[in-house]
Amino acid sequence: MAYTTIDDPELYFQTKIWSGNGGTQAITFDGSENMQPDWVWIKRRNDTNAHTVLDSVRGATKSLRADAAEAEETRASSLTSFDSNGFTLGSDGNVNASGGTYVAWNWKKVAGVFDIQTYAGNSNGSRTVAHNLGVVPSLIIVKNRTNAADWFVGSTTSGVSFNWATDYFRLNEAAAKGTDSGGNLFGAVPTDSVFTPGTNNDMNGSNNNYVAYLFGNKQGVSKVGSYIGNANADGPFVYLGFKPRFVMTKRTDNTSDWVLMDSKRNPFNVMDTDLFANSTDADTTASNYSVDFLSNGWKFRGTSGGKNASGGTYIYMAFAENPFVTSTGVPATAR
Repeated sequence: MAYTTIDDPELYFQTKIWSGNGGTQAITFDGSENMQPDWVWIKRRNDTNAHTVLDSVRGATKSLRADAAEAEETRASSLTSFDSNGFTLGSDGNVNASGGTYVAWNWKKVAGVFDIQTYAGNSNGSRTVAHNLGVVPSLIIVKNRTNAADWFVGSTTSGVSFNWATDYFRLNEAAAKGTDSGGNLFGAVPTDSVFTPGTNNDMNGSNNNYVAYLFGNKQGVSKVGSYIGNANADGPFVYLGFKPRFVMTKRTDNTSDWVLMDSKRNPFNVMDTDLFANSTDADTTASNYSVDFLSNGWKFRGTSGGKNASGGTYIYMAFAENPFVTSTGVPATAR
């Protein structure tokens, strides 16, 4: 069984849903543990508003769009503060319009699980950027803050070939894994203390500023991995070692959306409501996208190529609601 030293993943990741009020609103997390978030990713669920990405390192009101290549902008009435157990919002329609319904995925910086780093570019292919993850990152997301540029994603996981010198994904696009023959994006394999941006302006241009989000595998809390689809309603089971709260998937060998699933918007199995990181679409409900979240992973119940194409290869990033088995031997319950 998958024992863990962390019995309450709510200390490091929580999901929150709410209704907007068009004014100022303090959002408090629902979990039994208080968590002051460092990264907040917000999407309006009932309209085609942008995905809004904010973090405590860049500072409140400093907004990026996950679904677009736009540069960072200051939105004074978006998220105005990171609080001891949530965050405070202004009236910005992307986060708090009257009549709007919203979801936020929220991460806490902690060694082994998640880190945020900012850096200034210098066009030097041999430079490195230090991080505090303490383990080799399994997934890195980088965004140019100064100029319009794609969100570049690098990921190493068994079952999916990824060359850090040449390969990449784009978070704001549905395209399959891309290749840069010049090796100017992710310049080298990351280590437990540094990663190496290349010389491309999208990753390390002089007079440009960047933000990087780094994720590690932590037993009972977080996992980056891969699976192969079978296009069957009795789809593959993906073992995590915990009951998932949030899962993001991406097909690597063909075009497909970055699919965002969570158990707050889908409180019961079968789960068939998704959002897409690369699109402003509102909540999309489709039976061929359905899955079950289980006590130790998740299982596909739908046949869509976006999640479960026959022979398709996929990467995923998942965060826990509960470990499969706590440090004292208490098992997680199924939904």
